[in-house]
Amino acid sequence: MSNGPGFTLWLTGLSGAGKTTLAAFLASELCARGVNVEVLDGDEVRTNLSRGLGFSREDRDTNIRRIGYVCRLLSRNGVATISAAISPYRAVRDEVGRAIESDGGEFIEVFVKCPIAVLAERDVKGLYKKALAGEIKEFTGVSDPYEEPLSPAIVVHTDRETVDTSVRLITRELEQRGLIQEAGAIGSRARRSVFTERWRINARSSGAGKALRRGRSLTILKGLLFSRYSRSK
Repeated sequence: MSNGPGFTLWLTGLSGAGKTTLAAFLASELCARGVNVEVLDGDEVRTNLSRGLGFSREDRDTNIRRIGYVCRLLSRNGVATISAAISPYRAVRDEVGRAIESDGGEFIEVFVKCPIAVLAERDVKGLYKKALAGEIKEFTGVSDPYEEPLSPAIVVHTDRETVDTSVRLITRELEQRGLIQEAGAIGSRARRSVFTERWRINARSSGAGKALRRGRSLTILKGLLFSRYSRSK
């Protein structure tokens, strides 16, 4: 696997906009190009690193800072990191970006944009309808604010783009920044297609997010955190 420059792709957007699905396909593409890649999904982080936090602004900011801290550790160690979390408040997103870049990583903010009307139609659990009816409090984008990025590096429109189109937009940006090789420069096309198909099958059959839990995340994080602890002793 490649040991190129580390960076963080920060996918922000409303609930249901497609961040987790897009992260799975991006991870597939980057893995196929020989890049060390890890994904931090917002729901997974709340279940593990941020268990017990609520949905006040303070708790939301704490959750995002924790995700950003892990992204910073991974990025500075040459890992391509994808964060897929709503991260509704602009100030803490900018804070995380500055921290990652000050530590040698590159921060690429991706706005995963989708109108609420479309999200409500997609929502099989009916959460948006309940929130719009006032039945759910502190629901981002309805009863709690979502502050759109002012100048994101990339905007993808998941209400009118295919996942493949969005992935191409993002990987093109990474190519232009010199963070990944162009697809044509990768040696084995057969190897690439095998990796991509495997990830896509996993993403589709297990709800996208479950595929992201398999892999090396825990091992890498333990190594990074242990290394940091050892240096501070």
